[in-house]
Amino acid sequence: MPSLSDLRGQFLAFFAEAGHAVIPSAPLVPRSDPTLLFVNSGMVPFKNNFTGAETPPAPRAASSQKCVRAGGKHNDLDNVGYTARHLTFFEMLGNFSFGDYFKEGAIDYAWRFVTHDLALPPERLMVSVHPSDEEAAGLWKRIAGLADERIVRLPENMWSMGDTGPFGPNTEIFYDHGPGVAGGPPGSPDEDGDRFVEIWNLVFMQYEQFADGRSAALPKPCIDTGMGLERVACVLQGVHSVFETDLFRRLIAAGEAVAGVRAVGEAAASYRVIADHLRSTAFLIADGVTPSNEGRGYVLRRIMRRAMRHAYLLGAGDPLMHRLVPTLVEEMGGAYAQLVRAAPVIVETLRAEEERFHRTLGRGLALLEEASAGLGEGDTLPGETAFKLYDTYGFPLDLTQDAVRARGVEVDVAGFDEAMGRQRQMARESWAGSGQQARGDVWLALRERLGATLFAGHDLDRMTARTLALVRDDREIAAAEAGDSVLVLFDATPFYGESGGQAGDRGAAAWPGGAAEVLDTQKQGDLFVHAIRIVRGRLEVGDQVQLAVDAEPRARTRLNHSAAHLAHAALRHVLGAHVAQKGQMVDAERMRFDFSHGAPLTPGQIDAIEAEVNAVIRQNLPAETREMAPQAAIDAGAVALFGEKYGDTVRVLSLGRDLAGEGPYSVELCGGTHVARTGDIALFKIVSEQGIAAGVRRIEALTGEPARRWLLDRAAVAQALADRFKAPVEEVVARVEAAEGRARKLERDLAETRRALAVGESAGVGNAAAEAMEEVFGVPFIGRVLQGVGGKDLRPIAEAFRKRVPDGVVALSGVLDGKVASTVVVSGAAQARFNAVDLARVAVTAMGGQGAGGKPDFAQGGAPDGGRAAEGVAAVRAVLARGDGARGRDGDGTV
Repeated sequence: MPSLSDLRGQFLAFFAEAGHAVIPSAPLVPRSDPTLLFVNSGMVPFKNNFTGAETPPAPRAASSQKCVRAGGKHNDLDNVGYTARHLTFFEMLGNFSFGDYFKEGAIDYAWRFVTHDLALPPERLMVSVHPSDEEAAGLWKRIAGLADERIVRLPENMWSMGDTGPFGPNTEIFYDHGPGVAGGPPGSPDEDGDRFVEIWNLVFMQYEQFADGRSAALPKPCIDTGMGLERVACVLQGVHSVFETDLFRRLIAAGEAVAGVRAVGEAAASYRVIADHLRSTAFLIADGVTPSNEGRGYVLRRIMRRAMRHAYLLGAGDPLMHRLVPTLVEEMGGAYAQLVRAAPVIVETLRAEEERFHRTLGRGLALLEEASAGLGEGDTLPGETAFKLYDTYGFPLDLTQDAVRARGVEVDVAGFDEAMGRQRQMARESWAGSGQQARGDVWLALRERLGATLFAGHDLDRMTARTLALVRDDREIAAAEAGDSVLVLFDATPFYGESGGQAGDRGAAAWPGGAAEVLDTQKQGDLFVHAIRIVRGRLEVGDQVQLAVDAEPRARTRLNHSAAHLAHAALRHVLGAHVAQKGQMVDAERMRFDFSHGAPLTPGQIDAIEAEVNAVIRQNLPAETREMAPQAAIDAGAVALFGEKYGDTVRVLSLGRDLAGEGPYSVELCGGTHVARTGDIALFKIVSEQGIAAGVRRIEALTGEPARRWLLDRAAVAQALADRFKAPVEEVVARVEAAEGRARKLERDLAETRRALAVGESAGVGNAAAEAMEEVFGVPFIGRVLQGVGGKDLRPIAEAFRKRVPDGVVALSGVLDGKVASTVVVSGAAQARFNAVDLARVAVTAMGGQGAGGKPDFAQGGAPDGGRAAEGVAAVRAVLARGDGARGRDGDGTV
């Protein structure tokens, strides 16, 4: 019985022997399709090959592609755990032909693999074809010997890449589990049963659809096939659910061992959710996605929290999912090396997110309790409330329904669905274009025609190059004149195109009779695109041009880029192996580096990072670069970016010597420009550290002369303070702390004096309190405006007055710094008629403010205009004088 790993290897080996290039899985984040959140089928990485926009990697290819369906149009998230087949993460086995073999070859390969290599009984197999595709039906009869009754003709067997582009009929292979399983053949009323399972889909792309409605035959028809690895494993392992296959059995067993709960009954569904979501979570993190509140990060967080909810339902009091990562890595790390490299980051991200979710869960339960506190038998919890619990706190609708069902409370499901629909529409709008910007057709066409730009900037700052293309408004032009701004391709360039977080170079271009400013350099794939403004003359395609990079910014950028590599290594040494680069920007001014870490850096950690980097700088060792195959570089210890797709050859940069004396200090895959020696950096200083997202921190640092100036500026400030305090610089901090302590004591003394004066002014002494109190419609009332008193100091003053008016109302307006604070106290018998919150709202509204809060006996609010303080007191007095409670005539807290 083959395992999933065996089956994957068997498939790829079969097609490799048949002359197919085995292509590694692309990252889950699409590189050339901005309309997709994630790669959701095996053909997505080959889309531009099928359309002819890019040259295929080989005439025929095969792959096992990681896929995620958990957002946008293709969303299986809510079904996972409750059906036998739905997964958010799955692997799609596929073979592809780009104008090489066609229908006969595809059908022959498929039939040989399933009946010979997989040894599936031919009598258990049947196929579907499009009614118009008699060629495919005839091939199935001739190659497989299938009788006509085992070839089903289905109108839906027509596949397209979109409204325009390649399309064609497809044929599917089904496995029959036998009459002991419910369900009918494809096309029958019972086709949704489990008896007949589709295991392979073969698409024959032989036509092209145009925008005007016309279609035509493709000059080179293509083949795109897809076989779900987990689904085929079910058949080969004799089970009916993907969760009963070997990989999922091991993940579920690991979950049982950690949670201490058997996977039976309702717990079984929770374990299925956790096992599936662990895979999608781990691979998304390994491909560079970070949990957040938008785009792909939002979907990742939804997946994680759904699994964490189920861990909570199992009774797991402590974070559970991160403890299952070693089992997943053991099962799948052999096929996906990036999973092994990313394991520390995956563990730390899961642990931090689960701890955060446990805190959120408590708040969600509190909200549910508050929202349903007044509900009883036959009442309904609003759908908006249920959706807020779902969207903000991760509560599924059924969990909310279960929580209130014991009290006989229903949930407004229609309202929940309406809110969910609005959220999905917003999500679709935010996800559209959330992938990396697609390269325009003009650049794809130029790449195919002209080839890649030769980058010579590692060795040269100036060179002569030939003009290959001029582009304006996404169209090629033959020439440009003085004053024009255009995009230019040269056959070679010393200008670095912005990528890898390094800013693009600027500089100048000159040719006989002409000159231009190079304002920016960007990359479109492996094309270097120069944004220029022609200062004089005329530039034509074919002209020889002298290119010169602005040397000083280039040199400063080198310092900052190399420092970023050293900082990355130091962060991993000081904080741990979970640190991974999440983004960076290096230019001539500074370096900014984003990395995975769950807590702010302490001053001691910052000092340690700076000390390591500066120690390597002082080594003043030469930088070393080598050209290597990506996997060989990674195997040798080079750090690669998660989710990055590298070419056949990569540039490997080594900097410094490890402080323990073993090997280089930093080794990374990087095509950017760097220093010749670590000593060129001179000095490294971190100037800021902050959090930019959950589990992601950012440091900014200066190098060289800017770092020296920054330190001198701080030293000057310290000396100025020392002169002011008439103390040595070493004692300045202690002197400032002492001064702050004295200031705080004076503030407390002043506040106490203000309170005493306020009470004294209002009530006098002894029995003079009666002078400050009046009776309004039978209610004892004290209303005062107190100058120089803020909201914080009003509370103890109001409490002092409460003792003097045990069955009445106190309304105070305190004026400080031009603003007014209002405090209302309702005590004793007066609480039967008045609510302090309502009265405070009346006062605040009268003074031009908005809102107040508190409790029925004590409330506070504020307004921006201290000149209206008396109006607040008068408004409360007016409510008491009417004797009709605090709601006012309109029931909105106004008078």
